[in-house]
Amino acid sequence: MNLHLYQLKALILKEYKEAFRDKRALTVALMMAILAPIMIMVMSKIMIEKLVDEPPVYVKFTGAEYAPKLIMHLAKNNLLNFIDVPEDEKSAWEQRNIAIEIPEDYAADMAEGKPIELHLQADFTDKAVQPPVRRINNEVREFSLSIGYKRLLLRGVDIRLLNPVKLVEQDTAKPDATFMLISMMLGLYLMLAAFMSGLSVAIDSSAGERERNVLEMLLCQPVSTLKIVLAKLIGASTISVIGVVLVLVLTSISVGFVDLTKIGATFSLDMSTAGVLLLLLLPICFFASACQLFVAFQTKSFKEAQSTVGMLIGIPAFIPFVVSMMDDRPQWLHWLPLAGQSLIMEDIFKGVEVNWLAMLATSGVTIAITVALVLALAKKLKSEKVVMALS
Repeated sequence: MNLHLYQLKALILKEYKEAFRDKRALTVALMMAILAPIMIMVMSKIMIEKLVDEPPVYVKFTGAEYAPKLIMHLAKNNLLNFIDVPEDEKSAWEQRNIAIEIPEDYAADMAEGKPIELHLQADFTDKAVQPPVRRINNEVREFSLSIGYKRLLLRGVDIRLLNPVKLVEQDTAKPDATFMLISMMLGLYLMLAAFMSGLSVAIDSSAGERERNVLEMLLCQPVSTLKIVLAKLIGASTISVIGVVLVLVLTSISVGFVDLTKIGATFSLDMSTAGVLLLLLLPICFFASACQLFVAFQTKSFKEAQSTVGMLIGIPAFIPFVVSMMDDRPQWLHWLPLAGQSLIMEDIFKGVEVNWLAMLATSGVTIAITVALVLALAKKLKSEKVVMALS
């Protein structure tokens, strides 16, 4: 028994030396885990700015002198005249070319209560134009409704008659569920970190070692193929775990630079939550490395392994996306790898108490599939076709 443990320990140390020897390759492998929190911070700031802040919109008004109150209302909501655009932003707004034409008879038609047509001109297919146009539509509609209400009041009509039924919404979501943007991105990046961080190590320790004839020398030693596979799995999975930990730690730091109070939200990644997430993702790290090793050994060359195994990265992005789009989620989804973990992470970010039974179930299935892949790969390494990459 001691001999078996000694052999496994020696193989694991060998895999660790291979994995940590090339610092540049290791940095590249963990780059996604390092950049993910920064991307979360930047994207969150941009989305908050779009959702809450109202940056100035510059419009080319024709006939602004005919509707001073309308222009004043728009200006209060940061919809300004093009003549006031700063020099550094002038070219951008010139390119967007948003224009509103106010008719000469605006004041006369307003006094007589006639409908008035304002002409809004813009390239509505331009994505940069769509948000400003939406804001202009909303503000003109609000201005029009305010005038309509005043006219009704002058005629002795109670404007409350226009809204006989009022729906009052009461949000029962916990504070941690308010900022779903961060939680969705964090869940996706955690899954991707588990798959991407150990990817290069898994390819190098399989197809790479086979091309360098290291694998052949290992198989000549008095060690079982199962120990060799386990050592490679532990080496690649360790890098995956490091990637996940980096995402968790750096995200908890980067979120502090995002002002969530603008949307009345709170988000915290305390030690207990991070611990639960890490415990949830540990089986995924081993599952991802097992899949990558299994697929890499089926390829004929190192280049083929890079392109083939790289396709596996789409799995952690595709499955959670499909699950999030489903309204009626079948119960068996909670058992599947990635889908079950994705659902549990969604509950964690919503502040719902962790379903430990579901967590145990999906982790158990994930570990069982990982064990099956390891045993299958250990059996395949006994075949000369796999070791020598023969057709």
